[in-house]
Amino acid sequence: MDSLDLARQIADILVEKQAEDILILDLRALTPITDYFVICTGTSQRQLRALQQTIIESLKQGEAHLKAAGVEGTPESGWLLMDYGDVIVHLFEAETRAYYRLEELWGAGRVVAKIQ
Repeated sequence: MDSLDLARQIADILVEKQAEDILILDLRALTPITDYFVICTGTSQRQLRALQQTIIESLKQGEAHLKAAGVEGTPESGWLLMDYGDVIVHLFEAETRAYYRLEELWGAGRVVAKIQ
């Protein structure tokens, strides 16, 4: 599975779990750190935790048996991060996402998909 397929698979999981404002951002031309960010907003701390757990379990049980290299943050902080190497997933509460504005910080990246 290539990195774009992984980003899309994660976005599909987020859609299924009713995350909001899902964005896949292509960063390959900007940084060697990762290929894509997948960013979304959860409506509550409980939903953030559910989104995180569903992504981790789905990717671990999928055909590629992927495990995150790192998982950071807590639902209480309003920002959870999962590092899958070529894809980094950011799960935000709305207020925290607005504060950190990753889309603006990485604004030179190409938007691959935006799902309201």
